[in-house]
Amino acid sequence: MIKASKEFFFKDDMEWEQVDPLLRRQIHGHDDKIMLVIAEFKAGGVGQMHNHHHSQVTYVASGEFEMTIGDQVKTIKAGDSYYIPPMVMHGCTCVKPGQLIDVFSPMREDFLE
Repeated sequence: MIKASKEFFFKDDMEWEQVDPLLRRQIHGHDDKIMLVIAEFKAGGVGQMHNHHHSQVTYVASGEFEMTIGDQVKTIKAGDSYYIPPMVMHGCTCVKPGQLIDVFSPMREDFLE
């Protein structure tokens, strides 16, 4: 059983995990059923094509991305959002630097390893 996170998160106190030179992420609130993650991309950053058993909803906080979900490719920008069903291949390329706010259900245990 995964222990729930703390209740409050303040951006000035949060650490970033550097995933690669053009992508970093912050893990925010979570329990075993849900998780919020902020992914910050520099231009040219890539979220590699992958799938997982989690449902995912993402809000584009800033920037512009070429997003692939299954066989669809769309350009998304600040204010847009998308849903990814479990086990559907997806990935993105950052066109203009920005942040994606991801919500996963259940939580991404692999992000805490």
